[in-house]
Amino acid sequence: MDKQEVVVVDIKMPFSSMVVFMVKWVIASIPAILILVMLFGFASALLGGFFGGFGRM
Repeated sequence: MDKQEVVVVDIKMPFSSMVVFMVKWVIASIPAILILVMLFGFASALLGGFFGGFGRM
């Protein structure tokens, strides 16, 4: 089976559909951002608890 290469040169999409798509994209990213903030907060609290006392030596 031979491989075919495809190059996309243009996407025709109405402006209103693009706006709706981008709004859905932003709404879908909010839970992901909240999860990342919680993970980074937990990691910084954990590392701060381990290494926070070294500055007082």
